[in-house]
Order: sequence, then structure tokens, then C-alpha cells
Amino acid sequence: MAQAAVAGKETPWLWEGTDRKGNRVKGRSLGSNEKDVRAELRRQGVVPVRVRRERKLFQGGGGKITPLDIAIFSRQLATMLSSGIPLVQSFEIVGVGHEKPAMQRLVLDIKADVESGTALHEALRKHPLYFDDLYVNLVEAGEQAGALESLLDKVATYKEKTEALKKKIKKALFYPAAVMVVAIIVTLVLLIFVIPQFEELFKGFGADLPAFTRMVINMSNFVQSDGWMIAVVLGGVGGAFAYFHKRSRAMRQFIDRFMLKIPVIGPILVKAAIARFSRTLSTMFSAGVPLVEAMTSVAGATGNIVYEEATLRMKDEVATGIRLQRAMESTGLFPNMVVQMIAVGEEAGSLDAMAAKVADFYELEVDTAVDSLSSLLEPMIMVILGVLVGGLVIAMYLPIFKMGAVI
Repeated sequence: MAQAAVAGKETPWLWEGTDRKGNRVKGRSLGSNEKDVRAELRRQGVVPVRVRRERKLFQGGGGKITPLDIAIFSRQLATMLSSGIPLVQSFEIVGVGHEKPAMQRLVLDIKADVESGTALHEALRKHPLYFDDLYVNLVEAGEQAGALESLLDKVATYKEKTEALKKKIKKALFYPAAVMVVAIIVTLVLLIFVIPQFEELFKGFGADLPAFTRMVINMSNFVQSDGWMIAVVLGGVGGAFAYFHKRSRAMRQFIDRFMLKIPVIGPILVKAAIARFSRTLSTMFSAGVPLVEAMTSVAGATGNIVYEEATLRMKDEVATGIRLQRAMESTGLFPNMVVQMIAVGEEAGSLDAMAAKVADFYELEVDTAVDSLSSLLEPMIMVILGVLVGGLVIAMYLPIFKMGAVI
């Protein structure tokens, strides 16, 4: 590899070429323009084949690379390889044809590494933000077994199903949050803009207001005068929560354990964790990854620390010779049906197939539960808003009703 320093305003360039012995080489050089870089490389005995300006993945307008983009990329690559298209050419087709510039650069960077002789899994490992250990390990298993297209197809299926499951979980959590946000916004609008108008009207009555009405007016005055204090406190609490949730494993464990016990939401999260556990186990085992080794990736994919730690304990037990069925029973986190299906898979030598059936079943359960939750929350939103708005309206009209009764 060579690196040139050329006078003038220098920018980084990536190049590929051949050295004096005819070996393919690549590197990064600084230069004012492509012509200067090529000239410097020739002086160093390198015949440049390709020279391009280095660009960052997140330069403006590149678009954010999402997990779904990675899933689609995996599916496209698997399809091209199964059609007999060489790996490097497949990367070229996928990269150039992608609509997101950031994804184009990512794919073409991987292509450049593979073209220079780097194994695909090693090229992917250089981009951990987009390709986690599970993805890399599966690709490595495919390369070693000579069945890369088959493993990429499994990876694509895995990514598509896990992303679909994540969307369902987000949908389940979004509705309760939406109810609270809408309720708070409506209440604040009434307290800040509507209640003060009634307060001015009541001042001309010269009569005592009902206790409920006085309470609402006092609440309105407090929000108008000291509402910023509430906003600061809530913002501080939210910021502290986000900070410690990200950095404190003990706090994440407490939150995850608490979430599993919430009515309606908890059972959905349990089913989702079991679905991810089973889907990842099926994918890893079918790829030929040994069970003990696969359990590490399975633990990280569950999406809940409670299940993650339980899976790591199961891994240690399986490593000592205990059957997976017994290890799952000892955690107390898996329904009997799941344990029995895994036991059947172990006995029949089809653990991957049985785990896939469990994953299919629980993914369908999550889908059904989320739809049921949505149907349940729609009228609940109306009830909550009706109680809040109706309560505030009644508080404002009580004095008028009282005056009418006196007259």
C-alpha cells in the first residue's frame, strides 16, 4: 500500500492496481486530483486500475441505511448468486442499482474489499453498524460450507421476519403512548386557552364557585405561571432515564422485567422474545453452527435482558451436556408447549425445523395480539379523552348550572 502527499489542497483517494510483481494491491492516497494520484502511484511502481475519491457513508443526501435495506440487499445477493452471477459482479449490480447513495457506497466498499481477495465475512465485519456478529457468522458458515447463496437466503428471511416482528412490537407500544400524548395535549390546550376565558366570565358573577370549578381554575393558573417548571422537570427526568437506561445494565434489567409484567403489553413482549429466540436458533442451527456457539447469538437476539441472561445460562448448561429441553425448563420462562416442541426436535434430529415452527406460531400470536390491542385501544382513547374533556367542560358549566337553579 502506498500513500502520497501532494502539494496543494489534498483530498483522500482510494485506489486499486497492480505492483511490479503483478499482484493486485489497493490503498489510500492524498492528492489534489486523480491525475496527480495516478502519477504518484506510477512513481512508486504501481499501475493504477481504478482511482476514486474517498467518500463517507453519511455524506449529505446519502439517506439512512435501515435494517430493511440490509434484508433486501441480502435477498438480492442470494438471488444473483443462485442464478450463477459471480459475487463481485453481483455486488456491482446491487450497488449501482440501489436508490440510496449511502447504500451504494456501502455495497461498493464491500465489493472493493472482496475484489482484492478479502473473504466476504471479513469485509462485512468492517461495517458492524449494519452487519452484526450473527449476520457475519452465518455468512462465514456459508462460505466454509460452499453454500453462500443458501445461507444468504436464510439470512434474508431471518432479517425480514425479525424486522416485521420489531414493527409489530413498536406498534403495540405506540398505541398506549399515543393515548397518553393525545390526552396530555388536549388537556393542556383546554387549561391554557379555554379555562382562562371562563375564569374571566366567572369574575363578574360575584358568587362562590363550586369546589370542582375552583380546582380546575387553580390548575389552569398553575400551568400558565409555572408550566415551564413542569416541562423542565419532565425533560430532566426523561433525559436521566434515557442516559441511565443506555449505560446501566441493572436499570435495563429492571425495566425489561417490569415490562414483561404489564397487563396486555407484557404477554406480547414475552411472545416476541420467544419468537426471536426460536427464529435465531433455527437459522443458526440450520446453517451448521454448533448449538453452544449459536446460543450466544440467540441470547443477543431475544431483545430482552431477562431472556438474554436466561439464554446465556442455558448455554452454560448445554455446554456441560444437559439437553436444551432441560435447560429451557429450568429457566421457567418458556411455555410447556415450546419446551415440548424443542424436545421433539432434539429427539428427531430436526431442532432447526421445530424451532422454525415455534417461531412461526409465536410471530402469528404477536400479530394477532397487536391487532387485538389496537381494536381495544381505539375505544379506550375515546373514553379517556371523553372523561378528560368532559370533566373540564362540566367544571366550567357547574357555576352556570348553579345560577340557573337559583333563578
